[in-house]
Amino acid sequence: MDRRSFIKAGVAAGAVAAGGGFAAPALSQGANARTLRFVPQANLANFDPIWGTQYVVRNAAVLVWDTLYGFDDKLEPQRQMVEGEEVSADGKTWTFKLRTGLRFHDNEPVLAKDVVASIVRWMPRDPMGQILRRLNEELVAVDDRTIRWRLSAPFTKMKMALGKNATPMCFIMPERIATRFDSFTQINEYVGSGPMRFVRNEWVPGARAVFQRFDGYVPRNEPASWLAGGKRMMVDRVEWIVMPDPATASAALQNGEVDWWENPITDLVPVLRRNRNIAVDIADPLGNIGAFRMNHLHAPFNNVKVRQAVMTALNQEDYMTALVGNDRNLWKVMGGFFTPDTPLYTEAGGAMMKAANLERGRQLLRESGYNNEPVTCIVAQDQPITKALGDVTADLLKKLGMNVDFVATDWGTVGQRRAMKNPPGQGGWSMFHTWHAGADAINPILYNAVRANGDGAWFGWPDVPAVEAEVPNWLAASSLAEEKAAIDRLNAAAVENVVYCPTGFFLTYQAWRRNVSGIVKGPIPFAWGVSKT
Repeated sequence: MDRRSFIKAGVAAGAVAAGGGFAAPALSQGANARTLRFVPQANLANFDPIWGTQYVVRNAAVLVWDTLYGFDDKLEPQRQMVEGEEVSADGKTWTFKLRTGLRFHDNEPVLAKDVVASIVRWMPRDPMGQILRRLNEELVAVDDRTIRWRLSAPFTKMKMALGKNATPMCFIMPERIATRFDSFTQINEYVGSGPMRFVRNEWVPGARAVFQRFDGYVPRNEPASWLAGGKRMMVDRVEWIVMPDPATASAALQNGEVDWWENPITDLVPVLRRNRNIAVDIADPLGNIGAFRMNHLHAPFNNVKVRQAVMTALNQEDYMTALVGNDRNLWKVMGGFFTPDTPLYTEAGGAMMKAANLERGRQLLRESGYNNEPVTCIVAQDQPITKALGDVTADLLKKLGMNVDFVATDWGTVGQRRAMKNPPGQGGWSMFHTWHAGADAINPILYNAVRANGDGAWFGWPDVPAVEAEVPNWLAASSLAEEKAAIDRLNAAAVENVVYCPTGFFLTYQAWRRNVSGIVKGPIPFAWGVSKT
């Protein structure tokens, strides 16, 4: 049974369940109003926002950990943990002053030494952090509230680096944690200074994660805007209820067992809209870019011609209709890597991305010398986006003539396994599916997936000097025209070398009970400002 038939069959069962098939939670009305029940996109299988880049981890982390700066809804970095900053006349030295009243969840004060240790742990895992690491000459705590960062050259995007919502974000942790676990080792203690503390003894991976309001948090005295401004929690408790089956999540939302569903699939939106107690809207107008991510280290995708064969044969329309249906208002075919309708979007050199030519792909595969090596596809079945994309890929690769080793797994396992550089036959992988928020793909230093700096690159580890050469050119540009010229060259090199294969641009929905207010559009489900009646 295909995905759409399965979902349609499940809707009827879900409607029955919504009429009373689930047991209602045993809570008083007051307690219920102070608890927000949220269905996340996937299971929170691991919880280290520096070690990996899964959005589900980032979305939980913004509740627990805070950042020095935070992007607002105009994608501009604003002060968050810092009271202010000074930049030397030569642009090489930044001095940050922490605002007063910052405390960790263990009631210890947030000190400058914690910030230094957290930045040091973050830098190796992040593209912007890697640039700063190369420029770093001295990063020190001057006193309890003051941090001085001396660089070998000016870096004008400092606030962007420390305030971006693209993963991995520069979250501030206690020094004792940030120094005990290096950048490539997962933490096992979850102490932050954000508006919510993680209730570890109630964490049941695969079922539930719980966050409790931190009474010691002092929000900024400004309106909230994405990660900027005052993060005021209107509820005492946020419960993440993991429901990988969309029909089950739909029924629970309709029945009032949950309050907010992060990513209802398009097939169920008409059902939800017919319920007068439920609101449905586009989650983020900047949308998402689907990704077919290949391992450049091992056969067969270490061969650029094999990668070109896949990109040439790939039909983005197949992926998008499988994922979001036939409504062209919800998706677009792409000829470039950046977010459509943003200033740096370009289709320079992008003809191969739009080719959708299976016969030409087969010819390129023959020319590549492909020798029937297994293509180990690790595809999360509990994540609707990756499952839909993975089904199309399995069919595509078989039609191309490739030997498909399809590994159906969960999103947590994908997150663990994709970090491994072992050969595919030794626990590694050949490809996986994911997606990139449009807000993360607006320029080359936010967008880790388009970078191609070998061992320092994102999972797949592409090494394409022609791509990397344009990053400093973009940074040094003095006009939008110069920026666009650099991005045109970067896009063309990324297509020619197939850094990865975009599978199309798409919009997703979110849905919530109408007794919930304060939900905003954006790349993250921002829980501050959200209340229930």
